[in-house]
Amino acid sequence: MKILKLFLIIFFIFSFNHLKANNEIIKNKITKNLRCLICQGQSVYDSDSEFANSLKVLVDKKLNEGFSEKQIYSYFKDKYGEWILYDPKFNKNTYILWLLPILIFLIGGAIISKSFIIKKK
Repeated sequence: MKILKLFLIIFFIFSFNHLKANNEIIKNKITKNLRCLICQGQSVYDSDSEFANSLKVLVDKKLNEGFSEKQIYSYFKDKYGEWILYDPKFNKNTYILWLLPILIFLIGGAIISKSFIIKKK
């Protein structure tokens, strides 16, 4: 009987430890995708500002309350705007952001191919 109790205690400790590890992985993923509004070009994960630290605590609190990753991103987007996300959704406000690299690539390819055609003549 003592062995069964010991086994159950160990099982519960490791299962809670696993849940904590999952929360840490998700917390790190979320904070890497949030932009620090104080630091220029740093994610919340990389920043040590008071703002970033408060967001880390808030993300941890939301995860403990049972919020999903999508709900947390939605919360921050509603509170701080789309700019806080490093990976914004494709919509009418961000289509230039998503299409500009493709456009630059195509224009660059056209310029390079045109220069090869001119050299062959």
